Amino acid sequence: MSGLFSRWKKKKMPPVCSAVVVAAGSARRMEGVDKVLAPLGDVPVLVRTLAALQDSPCVREIVVVTREDLLVEVGRLCREYALDKVTKVVIGGKERIHSVQAGLREVDPDAALIAIHDGARPLVSQEVIRAAVEAAAASGAAAPAVEVVDTIKRWEDGRSAGSVDRAALRAVQTPQVFEAGLIRAATQKALDDGELLTDDCGAVERLGMPVTLTPGSRENLKITTPLDLVLGEAVLQAREEGLL
Repeated sequence: MSGLFSRWKKKKMPPVCSAVVVAAGSARRMEGVDKVLAPLGDVPVLVRTLAALQDSPCVREIVVVTREDLLVEVGRLCREYALDKVTKVVIGGKERIHSVQAGLREVDPDAALIAIHDGARPLVSQEVIRAAVEAAAASGAAAPAVEVVDTIKRWEDGRSAGSVDRAALRAVQTPQVFEAGLIRAATQKALDDGELLTDDCGAVERLGMPVTLTPGSRENLKITTPLDLVLGEAVLQAREEGLL
């Protein structure tokens, strides 16, 4: 893997990957609003997510995994916004890991690296994408992460059962980037074992493979609740005003 990375460095080009964007969730916490189609600065959340990957020189192709009822609409949005790196829009599964596997089946079989990104993380920066891809090219697996700022308590029967040392904790984001054969094998192994993981790094870690953590960003928030849309709008405005 280090040899692959060194060849990219000699050419002064970033390593490139295929990207799987998972946008097949039910949005249960969005009070009836479909989070990937919700407007963020007058542009659907998913479009902003795909545009960030579209603009990255590290991303060669994008496969979008979504719900069957959104298939036509997502395809239309990709055409309307000229997201020509999107090569396929496919139907996901019941759980996130099934959707990830559906996307993995559709990426270019010759891809050396595969990035898996949440469709509801529309504010990911180019720096976060590139750092994760470069680290994965060197080590085989990487993901952006940020420090945990809140005090974390263990919870038992509605009461605090003590604190967890947050200095040793990180909140992991996406894109999570892996050597292609590794993530395919890890995902299949997790499914074979009945593990419905919500984190792709977890599948790789189950095989004993360490994951390099790269600098994430608090701007790279995941749209999960209506409040997150408000926060996302604030981030967009701050960027426009040069504050971020």
